[in-house]
Amino acid sequence: MPTRKTKPSNGVRSRTRPLRSAPACNAAIGIFDSGIGGLTVAHAVMETLPRETIIYLGDTARYPYGTKSAETVRRYSIENAEFLADKQIKMLVVACNTSAAVALDALRERFNIPVVGVIEPGAQAAVTATRNRKVGVIATDGTIASGAYTRALKQLDPKLEIYTRACPLFVPLAEEGWVDNDVARSTASSYLTSLKRSGIDTLVLGCTHYPLLANVIAEVMGPNVKLVDSAKTTAAAVRETLLHEGLARRSGSGSVSFFVTDVPDRFVKAGGHFMGQRVESAVRIER
Repeated sequence: MPTRKTKPSNGVRSRTRPLRSAPACNAAIGIFDSGIGGLTVAHAVMETLPRETIIYLGDTARYPYGTKSAETVRRYSIENAEFLADKQIKMLVVACNTSAAVALDALRERFNIPVVGVIEPGAQAAVTATRNRKVGVIATDGTIASGAYTRALKQLDPKLEIYTRACPLFVPLAEEGWVDNDVARSTASSYLTSLKRSGIDTLVLGCTHYPLLANVIAEVMGPNVKLVDSAKTTAAAVRETLLHEGLARRSGSGSVSFFVTDVPDRFVKAGGHFMGQRVESAVRIER
């Protein structure tokens, strides 16, 4: 089997990765996130592509990524991708906005399979949706600081007005399941009232936790602001890529398996909030 040698990047060890021509349609889709939030992406992929097999890795031992340096996030992301690639996946989905912001190019260079991130599909959907060319982005501190959404949006339409806001407390609210109570509404109002006054007509939910709070976010922003769900847009991009590459599974029923790097019990307990169904079990892997 032919191989490709990759160059060392940002302190990450070099590794020879087998080239695989025409991966089998029945191979799995690999999805990784820094923790639990990427389950919204996994759920959206399952709904969009019910025949596909999914392997999900949550790096719960090293969560959150948003407070780490770009170099560290790239290293973690490559390690996560290598775990999934060893399971002979046909596609890699980077369901962590922070990883997608700083590590997507490194992953695409290193692995000879399609790699889809959450930022590009969300940006494309926002550009399509906006009418007045005023777009808002809410995300974690790390994703906002990276400027990744602003760059992606400006690349698609340089004349856009872009307004960003970090909303870090949305993450623990989503993980606790506090998504439709007074605390969630008060937090959303505090973060978003000034953003609403900017006149945006489209708001990108730039963290995979945030779709769980979509109802309270919509209450604050009002009916004239369209919310772009990064999980759903990513699932649509996954489907389009599989069809374009001839990799879509043609028969059978799908399945999903979960791996974590720490505390599987907490992952299982919180997973139901994100999946819309019970997560039965998760396997802990060693780092």
